[in-house]
Amino acid sequence: MRRLAAILLLFSVTFLTSNQPLNAKSDHYPAPKNPIISNVDVLIDVGHGGIDSGTLYGEIYEKDINLEMSRLTYDLLRQKGKVVLMNRMEDYALSGENRWFRTRSRHLKDLAQRSHLANEVRPKAVVSLHVNWAAKSGKRGPVVLHQKSDASKQLANSLQSSLNQLYGTSEEMVYGKPFYLLRHIQVPTVIVEMGFISNAQDRAQMTQPEKQQKLAEAIAKGILNYLESPQIDS
Repeated sequence: MRRLAAILLLFSVTFLTSNQPLNAKSDHYPAPKNPIISNVDVLIDVGHGGIDSGTLYGEIYEKDINLEMSRLTYDLLRQKGKVVLMNRMEDYALSGENRWFRTRSRHLKDLAQRSHLANEVRPKAVVSLHVNWAAKSGKRGPVVLHQKSDASKQLANSLQSSLNQLYGTSEEMVYGKPFYLLRHIQVPTVIVEMGFISNAQDRAQMTQPEKQQKLAEAIAKGILNYLESPQIDS
């Protein structure tokens, strides 16, 4: 019931803030305007959903992996006393909640809904969970994409280090300049590509219950290390 109440509160938000990008000169985040919910530590952005399955392997859909991993991570962070929200709790597209953005593009409506929710809540961090795919099945490992700001880089570095330790990889975080969420969300935000669904080892990590728990623990560890470390100015 707590989860349901949290998400209903999120979707009841009236969008009073402007959706401004980061200041191009200072790379600082704009000051908050009329926050509806305050003191949120983490907003977990659950990638895809509903008609938008994301990437897939046979009958394994990214949207389902994202939701399960978000739920597991949510529980771990809550157990540590953090205030955590998820922007979808079931299998549906967030574009269906967007009645205010006039566009025929379902994809843009989905992304705009996600960014506006984040900008209303203004958590200390937004972590968007996704699954990667590659044409070559040998490609594997987690990749974390970040904004230009130092705070986002700090969050990404914490997550990338934790995930590399789990996967036994040495991947480096990546500047996600083209990504809509990273350009439009006004608080420290990262996109976590948890692994490659096209790789058997990564796929097992993201779909087998015991391995999923270990993955959630690595994600939660990265987030907690960020939240509990001295914060770099945005």
